[in-house]
Amino acid sequence: MSDIKTKAGFVAVVGRPNSGKSTLLNHLVGEKLAMVSKKAQATRKRMNIIVMHDETQIIFVDTPGIHKKERLLNQFMLDEALKAMGDSDLILFLAPATDKLVEYEKFLALPQSQNIKHIILLTKVDHIKNGDLLKKLGEYQKYQDRFEAIIPFSVNKKIGKNQLLNEISKYLPNSPFLYDTEILTTENIRDIYKELIRESIFENLSDEIPYESDVTIEKIEESDTLDKIYATVVVEKDTQKGIIVGNNGETIKRLGKTARKQMEFFAQKKIYLNLFVSVKKGWSKNVDSLEEFGYIV
Repeated sequence: MSDIKTKAGFVAVVGRPNSGKSTLLNHLVGEKLAMVSKKAQATRKRMNIIVMHDETQIIFVDTPGIHKKERLLNQFMLDEALKAMGDSDLILFLAPATDKLVEYEKFLALPQSQNIKHIILLTKVDHIKNGDLLKKLGEYQKYQDRFEAIIPFSVNKKIGKNQLLNEISKYLPNSPFLYDTEILTTENIRDIYKELIRESIFENLSDEIPYESDVTIEKIEESDTLDKIYATVVVEKDTQKGIIVGNNGETIKRLGKTARKQMEFFAQKKIYLNLFVSVKKGWSKNVDSLEEFGYIV
């Protein structure tokens, strides 16, 4: 392998819920691929996003936020994050600059953090003053024997991108490229469309509905100029169905419009989206139902 001039490897992107993992990855890849929401715990499954940097192929693994809750779905989400860490060549820990060190200390206590090198990405540095940034960097220095680097980063100010990719490349193994250099993700179009609908639900509805709902893509009819997508939003209660449909169907129309715009931006063609709402009582608390949605607990 030492004769191979290229590098390739997996980088698990982890952190607390709502630490900006999906926003970061969409920024690095230059496309809207990962689901973004201001609400915590929106990401449920691992997603591979591929970034080419010089002679290195970096496969970032977007993960659910590291958190502990008793619900079966949350247990699955935590397992997804821990598995991604265990399977990776490097871990990228996202630490918002406004956070205290407690989340990082929880990460250090995980067995998965012991044997794999990691980099701290100090995100959202545009939210604090330079003096506070220097102070925050100083706080992390007591753990300097644990991390390989700490990098200040801001998506909004476009600070830190090249430094981050250069630093990651140092720690990935010599390897032929693992995927075609033209693809941006290993996800199929069905999963991406599903996540864009879920994102619309998170953005347009509040309370427990986004967390107790999921989406199934029933059918996709593709052509060069138009994709027709038939999808079902599944909720746990009849009252939730009523809220999603809304008066005279206004809410579901708004959901569909938001999702369709994102789909058209991604696919670069027209989208016809037909949304249906179904009730499956207690689906997020039932092992068999979770497996039907692809969440193997």
